[in-house]
Order: sequence, then C-alpha cells, then structure tokens
Amino acid sequence: MERIGFHASHEQFAPSRLLTLCRKAEEAGFGVIKCSDHFHPWSERQGQSGFSWAWLGAAMQSSALPFGSIAAPGYRTHPAVLAQAAATLAEMFPGRFWLALGSGEAINEAITGLPWPEKAERNARLKECAEIIRALFDGEEVTHRGRVNVIGAKLYSRPEARIPLFAAAVSKETAAHVATWADGLLTVGGKVENVAPVLQAFRDNGGAGKPVHIQHALSWAPDRATAMAEAMHQWRHAVLGGEAMWDLRRPADFDTASDAASESAMADRLPISEDLGRHTADIAALAALDATVHLHCVGRNQEAFLDTFGANVLPRLD
Repeated sequence: MERIGFHASHEQFAPSRLLTLCRKAEEAGFGVIKCSDHFHPWSERQGQSGFSWAWLGAAMQSSALPFGSIAAPGYRTHPAVLAQAAATLAEMFPGRFWLALGSGEAINEAITGLPWPEKAERNARLKECAEIIRALFDGEEVTHRGRVNVIGAKLYSRPEARIPLFAAAVSKETAAHVATWADGLLTVGGKVENVAPVLQAFRDNGGAGKPVHIQHALSWAPDRATAMAEAMHQWRHAVLGGEAMWDLRRPADFDTASDAASESAMADRLPISEDLGRHTADIAALAALDATVHLHCVGRNQEAFLDTFGANVLPRLD
C-alpha cells in the first residue's frame, strides 16, 4: 500500500539483512520505506548500528520504492555534509527521497564531544541547520556564522526537483514550533488519541496541507507471550520518560535505566498482541489522520512480520 511503509531499524539489524528485508517489504506490498540514522543502538541486546547514508544508496538501487530518513544536523553530521548526502541520493533516484530533521539524542550526537544543550537550544540549532540545508538545496552559495559555521559552501550535484525537508517532532510544542519551516512532519505512532493532538498542533501553526508521516512501533508474534518477550528484549527503553530518551549517552545506560521495566508498563507504551485485527484497527486509525504510517515491528521476527502483515493486514487497509 502506498500509504503504509516499512521501517528499517539500523539499531537492530545488520545492513546486509536490512537490504533483504526492504526487498521483501516491497514484495509484500508495502509502499514506502523509512530508515533510522543511529551511531549507537538503544540497547546492547540490539547490537547493530550501520551507517545509514552508505546503506541508503544500496537500498534505493535494489528497490523501486520511495525512501525517507531522519537525521539530526549540527552535531555528528554538519548540515552542509548532510545536504550533500541527501542531494546525491535525490539526484540518483529522482522523486524518491525525503529527509526529516530532528533535534537528536545524546546517544548518537554527543559522541563528537560537543556540549549537549537543553531542548530549546537544540530546537534553535535545528532551525538554523534547516535554513542552511534548504539554501544549499536551492543552489545558493552559503556562508553562515552562528550555532554552526558554513563558509562558501555550494552543492554542484543536485536533483532537478526539490527535496522535501520534513521536521521530526514528538510533542505538541515541538510540532507547533517546526510547522513554520518544515515541508512536512514525522512523528511517532501509538494511541490515536495521543498522536492526533501532535498532528493538530502542526497543522494549526503553519503545517496545514503538508504531508505527515508516522513511525508506528508495535510487537506482533503468533502468540502474545512471544510478542511481549520480543518487545521486552528489543525495545524496553520505550518505557523511559522525561528527558532520559534524549540525554542518556550509552546503550548500557539505557539498559540500566530500563532494567526494572514491567510488562504492564511496556504494554502501556506499545501495542503488543498476536491479534492482527487489533493491529489493523490501530494502523487504520492512524492512517485516517491523513498520514503515511511506517510500521516498525520491534521484534527480531522481521520475515514473519512482513509475510503475515503483507498477506493479512495490508489488504484490509485498502
């Protein structure tokens, strides 16, 4: 389905396996692919974290689907370098690539040794980087001195069509803040009553009519016990609240912080079920918000997930 995508999780699977999974997702009927951009996994148990920009070129060559990715400019990746990477992909694969920009997490971005600021400062840096990237996409020669510095940069290999530059937001406040400059929104899924206000905040503050993408994490297996066990093993950090998700720096820190997580707490954060009807209803409710929904089954059973959802869920979402 064009509006239902597959999320390729670099934290969990080797780049070579993700290539195979993306081809399988296309064969199963998924209509778009999105990938993460991590330096570290969330947990030592996940154990992977390939370089997404090297992977994207190979993945887009092996598939005909549109692809999207998310990045946090201004720390690990300079905005001019990020703009060059995105422009190269979009030139090779016209009309098939979109980029979302987020304010980042310390687990990925703090590795360079730069100070890790509070959220308001990260949002300001994000907007500044977005303006630099957009100017480079437009073919301008950019010199900028501020939170990041760019001196005499110009992209010479650019696509004919403009690259959609989305913003990533989890809260209503951030969604409203980015709506003025972003071409679209990327947010997280879950309960529709929690997601809808984020989308509304974006649309009410300058995002009306702009595309919305939702990354919807779930855990499915043929029985609930396995679905829960996979969620607890691979995605237990989802129970963390406050600033922990943005400020912890090492996979081991996330493992320690979430070590006492209960199954009930996990079930409150993530739809965990063997019931395909429940998952179908959840996805349909999110898609009804006029959004593209990227499915992220957090377990290690990716092939079974793609086969089962391709045969039994996607047809019910037409």
